[in-house]
Amino acid sequence: MNVKKGTFVVLASGRGSNFQAILDRVSDGYIPAVCTALITDNPLAHAIERARAAGIPGEVVSFKSFSDKQAYETALIATIQKYNPDLVVLAGYMRILGSEIVRKYSGRMVNIHPSLLPSFTGLHAQEQAVNYGVKVAGCTVHFVTEDMDAGPVIIQRTVPVFENDDGDILSDRILVEEHKAFPQAIRLFFQGRLTIEGRVVKIDTNQAPSPGRDD
Repeated sequence: MNVKKGTFVVLASGRGSNFQAILDRVSDGYIPAVCTALITDNPLAHAIERARAAGIPGEVVSFKSFSDKQAYETALIATIQKYNPDLVVLAGYMRILGSEIVRKYSGRMVNIHPSLLPSFTGLHAQEQAVNYGVKVAGCTVHFVTEDMDAGPVIIQRTVPVFENDDGDILSDRILVEEHKAFPQAIRLFFQGRLTIEGRVVKIDTNQAPSPGRDD
């Protein structure tokens, strides 16, 4: 019997390295779902080439093409709805989403941030961490809420911070962990193992992980 897989769309603005990491884990069966579209606000985003190479439709909804943010987000919602996804994945999407779209996909939209939230929200989180002098940094996958970088945490992974680090060096080290954490969080979502209680995400541990998988 064929089992219908869940679907997700990815929103990205730039090079799409997390997008590629996610596609790779779809391809090898780790993520039990199908990516049905890439949507970008940047017509020059390298993520478009990654989508093309994977045979995934790429949609450009350029912010500059609209008179204001409301008009842009109306078009963005319409584009997402074309694919009726179970999950919306923000993988390097560099715009702050408005309340309407966040509410519409509440509990079904995830983002990754290059810090151990709630520390170092917003832009240049890696540089913020270095300047603050922390000894441990990392990344956070979280559900998206109306408050920036403040949604319920799904997964966090850590890296050390060394005295000779700058923002770029730390960014590269964190990115390695992002490429592990994001697919893992998406996998857990499609396995039905995530429950949001208040601002706490509980992970069902009763389902045994597949052998050799980094659950």
